[in-house]
Parts: sequence; C-alpha cells; structure tokens
Amino acid sequence: MSTLGADPVAAAWRDRLQAAANAAIASPRFRRFAARFTLTRPIARRRAKAVFDLVSGFVYSQVLLACVRLDLLSVLAEGPLSEEALRLRIGLPAEGLQRLIDAAIALQLLARCRDGRLQLGSVGAPIAGDPGIAALIEHHALFYADLRDPVALLRDGARADGELARYWPYCANRAGTGFAPERIAAYSQLMSTSQSLIASEVLDAWSMRRHRRVLDVGGGDGTFLTAVATRWPHLDGFLFDLPPVAERAAARFAAHGLGTRTVVVGGSFLRDPLPLGADLVTLIRVLHDHDDASVMTVLRAARAALPADGQVLIAEPMSATPGAESVGDAYFGFYLLAMGRGRPRTPARIGELLLAAGFTRPRLIPTAMPMQTSVMVADAASRSS
Repeated sequence: MSTLGADPVAAAWRDRLQAAANAAIASPRFRRFAARFTLTRPIARRRAKAVFDLVSGFVYSQVLLACVRLDLLSVLAEGPLSEEALRLRIGLPAEGLQRLIDAAIALQLLARCRDGRLQLGSVGAPIAGDPGIAALIEHHALFYADLRDPVALLRDGARADGELARYWPYCANRAGTGFAPERIAAYSQLMSTSQSLIASEVLDAWSMRRHRRVLDVGGGDGTFLTAVATRWPHLDGFLFDLPPVAERAAARFAAHGLGTRTVVVGGSFLRDPLPLGADLVTLIRVLHDHDDASVMTVLRAARAALPADGQVLIAEPMSATPGAESVGDAYFGFYLLAMGRGRPRTPARIGELLLAAGFTRPRLIPTAMPMQTSVMVADAASRSS
C-alpha cells in the first residue's frame, strides 16, 4: 500500500509493525503455535491454504481446462447424470474420470446430488452458462506455453514467435495489412465472445441517452457497438478498426439490421485520423494493449475527433482495483507482457494520460463488477481553450 501523502510517523510505525508480523509468521515455531492455539488456529489454516492454493494453482487451472475440453460442464448443464452415464458421454476411462470428478468436486466445479448423481457446482454453473468464459479458458493454453519460463519472459520480454504474440497479429503488424483470414477470424471471435461479458457492465454503468453518435475505436467485429445500438435505438454509430477486422464488423451490422445506423471505417488509430461526427468515443479494452506513447496517440486522435461537448469512455480492467488487484496486476500484467506490449494502468495513471491529451475531468464510474471491467469518462476540452 502506498504511503504517499500519509502521516510519516504513522506510516513508519505501520512499516515496523508489518515487519515484526512478517518475522513472526516466517518463524516455524510461531506457525506451530498459531496452528495449535484456539484463537489463532482459523487464521493459520486460512493462510496455509492460501499459500498452498498459490503454489498449486497451475494444477487447478489444468483441471478446469480438462473440464472445458471434455465438455463436462456443458453436458451436466443439461441435468444431473450418474458417473456411468457421464463416462459414456465424455469418453474417459473410469479411473481417469474418477480422478477428474474428485478434483472438480474439490474445486466446486461439480457437486453430488443426494442420490449420488453428479451436477454442476457453485463455481462450475456460471462457467457452463457463459460460452465466453469457456473460450477464454481454452485460449489460456497459449498463455500457459508463454509462461513456461516466467523468468525468461521477465528478463527478455515476449518473443516474436511466442504463442500470444502470434495469436494477436496486430502486436507485430500495426499497419493491419497482410493478415491471414483464419488468424483474423480466430482472434476476432475470441474478442467478440469475451467482449460480450463486459458490454452490459459498461452500458449499465454509463447512460448513453444524452449522446447522439458513438465512435467505437478498435471496436473489433462490432459486438460492443451492436449492444449499444440495441439498447439505445436513437443512437447511430461509427466503428473504426484495422481494415480486415472492420470488414467483419460491417457483416455483423448488416446481419443485425444495423447497416443504416452504422458506418464502418478501416484504418489504424496509430496512423490515421478518426472520423468526425460522434460526440462519444469509446475505447473498450484498447488502452491496456499499448505502451504510453501509443496510448497518447489514440487519445489525442480521439480528442481531435470530438466536438467541444464530446466525451471519451474507457473500459478495461485496471490496476490497483480494490478487491481485484490480482486480476489487474498479476493476470493482465503477465498476459500483456506475453502479448508483447501494453500494461495494466491505475485509474490515476489513465487520468494523467487523459489530461495530457487535452481532456478534462477524468473520473471513475462505478461498475457492478470492477474485477471484470472499470469505466472512466472524461470531457473534451473546449475548442477555444
């Protein structure tokens, strides 16, 4: 925890107390005492479990991956099954299935009915009910490969032939030309599936009733803008993304009957000006994919495209989010490193970048699930200022 701006004497005492507590916890003798003493035993057990969960978390993630790859959760979403019926559905030998069942029950992915049949557990149910989560779990197989040697990743950075760097082709090719269609389809589908998870969060947090036209920059295949247009029928929209991706967005809008309300523009926001005419620019999970220099480029482009009464909306997981620090700083910190560029940023840092780009009044908008996404909004400064 930062002590900037705090009373220096109180901060010094807190540091001393924390050091003393750490020294005690590190002592095997103290840990044995804490595990036996009635008042400290529950705390000691919780901490011991937290340490073991951190050490063994890679096993848990692989159990989850096995459940997804075998369609175990989606099969049980249809209703409880006996072990034998489940074995016939997923094709595992009895011994292997038993080990997976035991592990999945321990992780609350599965649970047993009173009659012994298997059903979804409290953790497995939301995964089975959302195909976007399953897609991300499957995608993580690439991430695991890049994390095989985390020290090398930290020392040398992402390799150009790394799994995530190759999966996200725009990391190495910012011009957006020469992409193989199958690569575009793969990452666009993942973006679309995962973006559906946060679209409702953003739209619940920020009313677009006051806006006239939305420009979604880096909008992928149009999943977010489709959600915007569906919820707010008075709004028209622009989508700006790399040309081969923008083509997919045009097809989506046509399929949803939004062709007359949306304009798709292909280009690179790192090189090309953004289209004029919108009073709200949205950047949904865009900034954290880029370094500070690129972020300043896109924010300045957004500012130049907006009228004096316009606004910019940024939505992405942010660093130092209370209760979700492990998501922003651990998960996304390493994911973006493996991708080859970008980093999670605190709301304060994003606010600094917004101000430097010419925006005013950057503020954090509360969301129902800040672990999933945080939302910041800023106003365009007056053209005459």
